[in-house]
Formats: sequence, C-alpha cells, structure tokens
Amino acid sequence: MLAALSLSLMGLVASVAGLVVQVMPRTFSAAQKQQIVTWEVGKRWRIWSAGEIFPATIPYRVPGSALGGAADLTLVAHRIGITRQASCRAATDRAVARVLARHGCLAVLRATYDDATQSLAVTVGVAVLPSPAAARATQRALPSRGGGGPRLGVRAAPFRRTPVAGFGDRQRQLSWERGTGPYLVFATVGYADGRRRVPEAANGANGYATAEMLGLERGVGVWVAGHIGTAPPPPACPGGPAC
Repeated sequence: MLAALSLSLMGLVASVAGLVVQVMPRTFSAAQKQQIVTWEVGKRWRIWSAGEIFPATIPYRVPGSALGGAADLTLVAHRIGITRQASCRAATDRAVARVLARHGCLAVLRATYDDATQSLAVTVGVAVLPSPAAARATQRALPSRGGGGPRLGVRAAPFRRTPVAGFGDRQRQLSWERGTGPYLVFATVGYADGRRRVPEAANGANGYATAEMLGLERGVGVWVAGHIGTAPPPPACPGGPAC
C-alpha cells in the first residue's frame, strides 16, 4: 500500500509540474532567439512579394560636393522592371558565379531602376545563400575587378521598350556589393542609352556624373540590403497555454 501511495504521489507531482509548465509563460534562450531571427530573415526571399523586395521608388542622394558645395540633393530612382528568378550562374559574372556555386547559392533576384533624369540605370540583385555564414564566406572570396573593368558582380538586366533598354553588361560603369543576413546584395550602374563603359580617368572629369552614379548605385543597393536583411524584433512569448 505504501508503494502504491508513493507511486500515486509521484504521478500527482508530475501532473502538477506539467500543468505549471503549460500555464507559465514560455521563454526562449538566446540561441533559440537567434535561430528564430535567422529563420525569419532567411525566408523573406520566398514569402515576400517582388514589389516588397524591390519597391516602385527608392530615394538616393547626390553629395553637395558634386554640386559646388551646396546641400545634398535628394532624388528618386524609379523601378523599370523585375526579372524572373534566375540561377546564380545566369545572373552573375562567371568568376562570381563560381564562388557563389561553391558556397551553395540558391537563386538570384534582380530588378532595374533608372535615375531621376532617365540617363542612368542600375540593376540590383539579391543572391540567396544557405546561411549568413555562407554569405560572409562568399563575399570574402569574391574577385575584385574584371580585366580593367568594373568590379565583377551582378549582370545588367535591361527591359525592352523602356528607358533602360540599352543598359547591358558592356554599359556597366561601377559595381558594388554588401552582405546582409543570408544574402549578398549586388548593384551595378551605367548609362541607360547604350553608351559603353567610360574609362575611370575619363569619367572622373565629369564629377557630377560619377557622383550621381555612386549615389544611385549605393542608394538603391543599400536600401534593398537594409530592407531584406534587417533583423526583426527579438521573438517574445506573451505567455499562457496557447503560446
């Protein structure tokens, strides 16, 4: 009888403990919180709409130093089009594609914008890697320049019968990239009217053109990188049995 009573008491204690666990607020460890945040950021490329990743307009700035010392000029880039999801090999330069493939690149999303005067075009691309660590390793391994041309990266994405129809790979003037979460965001800018790449020494004589290219490229690239890669608020559980 004593043994049976002891077993009954143990069962009662276990039941009460289980009930307390269900009723008490649930908590996450620091590692669990980081895992949830990483998962939330990593699924955005699949669950966000194309227009959410690449909005219709993005502001950018031309520094006042290019305008003779005046205040910075704020302009707006307009989205011309969004391409279909592409393979990492198809959307990037060959040397970059090899590095991306080595680190498990899944896909590249691209869109092209023009500047406020419709004379420049910028293609921004989001390369999706399996993890933030893979993205960081990929960025460290990227080649720097391509045969005297701009930094290798994303391929230009022109759109027929639009102001950026003449913007192709040979028109790329400057290139940029940034890692954010499990993504590598690339941007490349050049003339929208089909003009071939201008050597840096020659283009440097036109300070405003260079400044606007840099402002457009980095303004659009930084905005997209910050939007898709910014960590959400740390997960918190309100408590209760339904949590």
